[in-house]
Amino acid sequence: MTTTLEKPPTPLQPEPVDTPSAQWLTRPRAVAAVLVGWLLLFAVLKGKQTLSLAAADLTDLHRWFNDVNDSVGANRDSNPLFLYFFNDIRSAIDHLVVFVQELISQPPDGRPVPQIGWFGVVGIVALVSWAVGNWRVALLAAAGFTFLGLQGLWQESMDTFALTLSAVLLALLIGIPLGVWAGVSDRVNRVLTPFLDFMQTMPTFVYLAPLTLFFLIGPASATIATLIYAAPPAIRITAHAIRAVPPTTVEAAESLGATRSQALRKVLLPMSRRTVVMGVNQTIMAALAMVTIAALIDAPGLGKTVVQALQSLDVGTAFNAGLAIVVLAIVLDRVTTAAAERGRSSWKWRPHLLAAGTAGVAVMVYLSHTYVWAAQFPGSGQTGEKIANAADSATTWAQDNLSGLTNGFRDAVTTGLLNPFQTLLTDSPWWLVGAALVGVGAILGGLRAGITAAVCVGLLIGTGLWSDSMTTLASTAVATVMVMLLGVVFGVWMGRSRTADRVLRPTLDAAQVMPAFVYLVPFLALFGATRFTAIVAAVVYAAPVAIKIIADGVRNVPEATVEAATSAGAGTWQLVTKVQLPMARGALTLATNQGLIYVLSMVVVGGLVGAGALGYDVVAGFSQGQLYGKGLAAGLAIVLLGVMFDRITQAAARRSTTR
Repeated sequence: MTTTLEKPPTPLQPEPVDTPSAQWLTRPRAVAAVLVGWLLLFAVLKGKQTLSLAAADLTDLHRWFNDVNDSVGANRDSNPLFLYFFNDIRSAIDHLVVFVQELISQPPDGRPVPQIGWFGVVGIVALVSWAVGNWRVALLAAAGFTFLGLQGLWQESMDTFALTLSAVLLALLIGIPLGVWAGVSDRVNRVLTPFLDFMQTMPTFVYLAPLTLFFLIGPASATIATLIYAAPPAIRITAHAIRAVPPTTVEAAESLGATRSQALRKVLLPMSRRTVVMGVNQTIMAALAMVTIAALIDAPGLGKTVVQALQSLDVGTAFNAGLAIVVLAIVLDRVTTAAAERGRSSWKWRPHLLAAGTAGVAVMVYLSHTYVWAAQFPGSGQTGEKIANAADSATTWAQDNLSGLTNGFRDAVTTGLLNPFQTLLTDSPWWLVGAALVGVGAILGGLRAGITAAVCVGLLIGTGLWSDSMTTLASTAVATVMVMLLGVVFGVWMGRSRTADRVLRPTLDAAQVMPAFVYLVPFLALFGATRFTAIVAAVVYAAPVAIKIIADGVRNVPEATVEAATSAGAGTWQLVTKVQLPMARGALTLATNQGLIYVLSMVVVGGLVGAGALGYDVVAGFSQGQLYGKGLAAGLAIVLLGVMFDRITQAAARRSTTR
């Protein structure tokens, strides 16, 4: 909702004066009134109409989902829709994935090793990294891939790499043309934006269950899920890059006789190259994160190793595989970032060196194709065993020496914050919680946000998982509060200190590169398999983006305003609380929005380490056929929570910036 400016009063009109009621009824006070009313009614109605559902119970919706799954499975080979559409798509993507796997990871028919062994893969990666970046990036890439083999995880890493390459190739083939189209057409941009918003709001796991219904469990479903998750960044950033080209440049080209196609090829695309490559970087990072998560639907690679280790609470193995994911992510990130930063002129002085390097890599590929020593990574992965043993030893030491501190912190947060809030949500009547959510949504975000909240509440009830949804909501809210506390503390520090920003921002950027799985491993060692482990992992996963948004918001407060407050005698605390944070309220609301979405995306991941509720329902739906329908409904519930919070916080951010 936008505010309108009143006309200035004429000399015959008195200045408008706020009434006492208008001064009193602010949005924070209105929200506080709703919460107080909720607490008063909770004291009277506790435990009534809570819509609880036992873990083994199913609703009619869950059974219907199960029946649909059974029906699809029975008619998959006879239904024309599957025979001539879904099965063909699955077959084509399977062939692509199998081709890439046989090239670098899996032995093809008639060969005991892949077509290109480890020696050739390292050479190709180093050459590409040097060609698009520099010798430092090439050295990092070669060392990183070699380290994957020393960990004893070469094939698992190459399976992950193969799925990532397949998904990224498809995502870019679809995403870049759509992004260009959206960049040159306002109408296409308006049509695509709601779909992209929805796709990026949905937590990663939610894609998996519906896709297995149509494409079965396996690499095809994993690749399609990764494609859906990774395509939006390519589309958005490409469209932004095209739109960022100055219109005068395009007009000048057209005035010289360039057609629209020529202007696109010779002006728009070359001038937006760096930003488009940045979109490729984001697509690769999103694909790698999704490929590891897709291990839940039998995607091969490092993700499967991590999932199996987490389920058996094998911290050492999980840490070793998680480290391999981090190494792969860092290499891919640095290579694509270097490609975005490199200018065209830097290519002109290296043609002979590039030709020599290509010839050398061709020899390495031939050797890896011909000789077993260059195809199978040598050694038995003793480095990985040492890493796993060190992680196990560190876990044992932490549990023996830090259990008092970690358990005390866990119990304090659980008892003092999580349990009371969860009790309030799960033991209140459903209609009372729904009314409170709709009321808060309408107050913070306006009428449309309130209507969206009402629709989402109604659909949450329809999923039959109201109690689990409220448990997940409690964990999400507590984690988001912790994220915002970290965001304000470190964001203000970075916003006020350039030195702090230079020191902390690279760490935050690196933290955003790591897939969600990786965050669970160290906290599993510290806190065990509990819902608190999932909450802390979600906080660490979501905090970097919130910190950076708040830091940018604080830094964008006009210097003149800060200087005026300082000259008026304001101290540091007053300057922060009375000037910088209030003027950065739009950034604070946006940070809350992004923090919520990131935390919610960790819900299902947390289901692997005891988070329970919707996360457990989704994971159980993949592993237990009779719970498939319940898992699908849980995924829908996560989407509804994400949509509701996203719309409320986005609307609140818009309202706060127009005040």
